[in-house]
Amino acid sequence: MKTPIKTKEDFSELIKVITSECQYKAPLAFGIARVDLGQLNPEKSLQATYPVVNWSENFGSAAVFISALQDQGIEIDFSKNEVVYDINLDFIEYCLNAFNPFLDEATGSAHKNIQVISAIKEQMLTGFVEQGEFKVCFIFEDAPLESVEATYLKLYAISLAKVGLRKINLNGAFGALPNVAWSEGIPIELEYLRENEIMLKVMDEYPHIDFVDKFPRFLQHIIPADNTRILDTSKVRFGAQLAAGTTVMPGASYINFNAGTLGTVMVEGRISSSAIVGANSDVGGGASILGVLSGTDGNPISIGENCLLGANSVCGIPLGNGCIIDAGLAILEGTKIIITEKELDKIHEVNLDWIPVDQLLNDDEELEQIDSENIFYIFKGSELQGLNGLHFRQNSTDGEIICKRSTKEVKLNEELHQ
Repeated sequence: MKTPIKTKEDFSELIKVITSECQYKAPLAFGIARVDLGQLNPEKSLQATYPVVNWSENFGSAAVFISALQDQGIEIDFSKNEVVYDINLDFIEYCLNAFNPFLDEATGSAHKNIQVISAIKEQMLTGFVEQGEFKVCFIFEDAPLESVEATYLKLYAISLAKVGLRKINLNGAFGALPNVAWSEGIPIELEYLRENEIMLKVMDEYPHIDFVDKFPRFLQHIIPADNTRILDTSKVRFGAQLAAGTTVMPGASYINFNAGTLGTVMVEGRISSSAIVGANSDVGGGASILGVLSGTDGNPISIGENCLLGANSVCGIPLGNGCIIDAGLAILEGTKIIITEKELDKIHEVNLDWIPVDQLLNDDEELEQIDSENIFYIFKGSELQGLNGLHFRQNSTDGEIICKRSTKEVKLNEELHQ
């Protein structure tokens, strides 16, 4: 496109023409990334940084980006789940001509894709830009991942809360991302370090390596909400999702990718992959919520609102609202848990949809009666999953794990989450 579009009406007509073309397909997600390329293999992408992520939105910008590629003779393969293309100054100029009616409005939160295009033009005109350093990525189907660029685009979408936790397909992410050494946010090929180790060390130029992993850290890419605190950058992996008000303390805390919080939460323990913690809950020091990568039979765990996981406890089942696991207890799917008939009635009062006990018991479970006033049932942890108001405790005399109707109110210190 050699001539700038003059009016917004003309821009709308251009979009209609582009999207009406045969086989055109609107992307599920797209964005332009600055890519860190391999030190030994400059065709290998190590990391993709997206200033703006588009997920089920801004379809006009997507159409312009696709048309800009086609103008250079690039044939877009809409049949693929994801595609990645290098962009150059011709691509930038085409887009700016198409966006011309909106250029004066592209400030602040308005027209962020145009701001990205304008900023890249300045980089290309005034700075050194390697071939392939800027790329545009389109995701057409939510399918297993194949490229670094598409993987980062999905991880951004999760961390920015553009999609919900456990709502998109992240299969293939570990295969798509290379394992690299990270130095101050910069990925370095391990092969490069091995090949140049002697010279780098002799010249006192060997980099300080912060960690080695396929995933970067959350704070390398995401600006958290004003009232969100992360006291140690290593405690949150990129691809996690932190609701405003979340506090992540140092020590034994950790939040993996595709895991996180839905509201104000105190995190002093481990939230493993695919685990979700509800608002106003407290994951105590050293507590651990098992993830699907840790052997929970593919049953992702959600913790409800106003829950407390005591220090060094382990949670291997989903919990409803207002639940407590005392310090040091491990509540897993197969854990045997005793509930008296009296407490069972109290629990049923706040879980009216729960299957009555006489229908729930299986042949391998027991109904014990010591006397007419002391009846108790033995449940597996999996049979109590998702229930509200449970308090898991340990009998200090015989070591049996028991469950009662919770009577304690879990309340966070509001001053710590402002």
